Amino acid sequence: MRRGFNQARDLAEHLDRPVTKSLWRARATPSQMALAAAERHANVRGAFVVSPFCSALVDDARMVLVDDVRTTGATMDECARVLLAAGAREVRGLTIAFA
Repeated sequence: MRRGFNQARDLAEHLDRPVTKSLWRARATPSQMALAAAERHANVRGAFVVSPFCSALVDDARMVLVDDVRTTGATMDECARVLLAAGAREVRGLTIAFA
């Protein structure tokens, strides 16, 4: 939001697959830039929930998480955990760059 655009959504829209905003941020988190891997995982724990508008889409679905840059994978891991807990059959991650 601070950037004014969503790079991950822009990338996802080029995959020729349906794009949903299935996850909502439940709480604000500090920037992860200066955090170590374990701190990043702790920082995002509980930060996401499944959108009530998309819960039926998640149930028994194969989901693909799209992110522009993956560093430690903490955010993607947490998002996958939430989707699986909500009933997704499978969650895969797709990133363009690794840092």
